[in-house]
Amino acid sequence: MSARILIVEDEEKIASLLRDYFVHDGHAVEVLHRGDEVQAVVRRWRPDLVVLDLQLPGRDGLAVCRELRAAGAAPAVMMLTARVDEVDRLLGLELGADDYVCKPFSPREVVARARAILRRLQPRTDAGGRVLRVGPIELDHAAHQARAAGTTLTLTPIEFSLLQALLEQPQRVWSRGQLLERARGTDFPGYERNIDSHVKNLRRKLRDCLDGRDPIRSVYGVGYGLDAAVLAD
Repeated sequence: MSARILIVEDEEKIASLLRDYFVHDGHAVEVLHRGDEVQAVVRRWRPDLVVLDLQLPGRDGLAVCRELRAAGAAPAVMMLTARVDEVDRLLGLELGADDYVCKPFSPREVVARARAILRRLQPRTDAGGRVLRVGPIELDHAAHQARAAGTTLTLTPIEFSLLQALLEQPQRVWSRGQLLERARGTDFPGYERNIDSHVKNLRRKLRDCLDGRDPIRSVYGVGYGLDAAVLAD
């Protein structure tokens, strides 16, 4: 699977090495050395994955990740860092990072983990284009049916609409307002915060089918998206 990879790393040797490995793996690659240049390139080039160093001139990786998710940006994010303490690890993931790799690392491992992120977040449809699948979750819009790990879900129209939005763009973090717009197609007259209760109910129903695993992640101050790790096949 060929993808667009944006590498943001201020150490030129590391950036060049990663670029060579990603290009050899068949991907299109752009490289930046400053955090304050990321937003413009994401808007222009629309990468599928941003490989993002934590310590960057201009703007650090956590701030960049926060801005990408606040803007509802779609690319997956893999963070690179020399910091190994748990606070940074959790903070990076809570801000919307899909994976976290500590230096020193093997470039082959980075490419393999990037490939896994892209694979499990790639929506798939059946031959007729009716059924949308992401990991263990599938949704048949025409039949108005959804399943998780083979179990049929009993969803309200609003929950079905929210799940469809999440599956259609699995790398995206949706704001409450954006999800509210999707839900309005079901004649839902609610407010943005009302979305939380519907997401809570949808999350509970999915967890019941996925052995307690939660496939919906909450991004503080932004909204909701899918959890790449839980969606791994």
